[in-house]
Amino acid sequence: MDSTDAQRLGSMTAGERRAAIGLAAIFGSRMLGLFIILPVFSVYADQLAGSTPALIGLAIGAYGLSQAILQIPFGLASDRFGRRPVIAAGLLLFVAGSVVAALSTHIYGVILGRVIQGSGAISAAVMALAADLTRDSQRTKIMAIIGISVGGAFMLALVLGPLVAGWGGLSGVFWITALLAVLAVVLLLTVVPGSDVGQVDATRTGFGAVLRNPALLRLNGGIFALHLILTAGFVVLPVVLQDHLGIARDAHWQVYLPVLLLSVPAMVPVIAYGERRRQMHRVLPMVVLALAAIELVLAFGLQSRVVVLVGLWAYFSAFNILEASLPSLVSRAAPAAMKGAALGVYSTLQFLGAFLGGVLGGSLYGSFGVSGVFVMGALAAFAWFLLARGQRMPAPAQQPVD
Repeated sequence: MDSTDAQRLGSMTAGERRAAIGLAAIFGSRMLGLFIILPVFSVYADQLAGSTPALIGLAIGAYGLSQAILQIPFGLASDRFGRRPVIAAGLLLFVAGSVVAALSTHIYGVILGRVIQGSGAISAAVMALAADLTRDSQRTKIMAIIGISVGGAFMLALVLGPLVAGWGGLSGVFWITALLAVLAVVLLLTVVPGSDVGQVDATRTGFGAVLRNPALLRLNGGIFALHLILTAGFVVLPVVLQDHLGIARDAHWQVYLPVLLLSVPAMVPVIAYGERRRQMHRVLPMVVLALAAIELVLAFGLQSRVVVLVGLWAYFSAFNILEASLPSLVSRAAPAAMKGAALGVYSTLQFLGAFLGGVLGGSLYGSFGVSGVFVMGALAAFAWFLLARGQRMPAPAQQPVD
């Protein structure tokens, strides 16, 4: 099938498939590098001088602050200087931060390394490049593929994190993240097509329209809450497995792997139903409400191994549904000429949520214990549910007219 046939039939061209695979691999490998410390950091941080619960939480979430501050500037720089140079520069910053963290023996050195990692804020530029390289009729597909790659990276990180840390400690984990970023640079230069497409000036009236769009406000609030809950939860989840369930820290992957694999059969039919019947705007609030209930179950069921394991399965099922669905909905709800700006705002809120989740998770753990962190997650999810109830399904993208 040539590109003309693909366009007529509404399927991806060869170039679009190549862009989708390459960008999803880059995004996924970079997110794997960020996620891989989540299941291990709080139980390996005793190797670092100066560690406290609050500083551990700050180290986990620190990358989110620099990500949140720099997403939009990196997106605007990609408009001016080109997508691939900006993405490559961001990946090299991520390598530098990983090296700083790998060589550090004090908690403050790791925090600095995490801040430098986050300064390579390429999410918006990657998604803008995805928009450049696909027709409007195929854009939702590539955003969904990228969203799924994030969920896959998250699942893989929970398995690899304990294995790598058991082999090489925290230093080994950070060296692996540096290697993953180098791999992403290679993929960018060898697999992803180039693009000379520019975007509109997102600093003027169009950017204000993105900030005021009710559908985007709900989705941006959602990704903020989701990553706040995620990062706060992983301040204490490794502690739960080690101290409450008695599972050695280098064996945590034996818990994460089966619950993650079992979460896939729960995730796929929910997403398929919502997309096929155009009901994701109704499915999403119900999944968020379920997430709030799961957080409460984890908060008050920590003494039961069965409750914790079933709760983890339910949590990962809900997380994967939401993580895969939100970027696709953003790409549909955004004005056609402002997708890059909309995705920049979305990425900013995502990483701001991760930063605050780490800070709040560490502080609440130090003051109220594990249950206090999960109660906060339940409250955040319920607030998101109230926000998401007004969500509407974006209109389907129009096919291009020949």
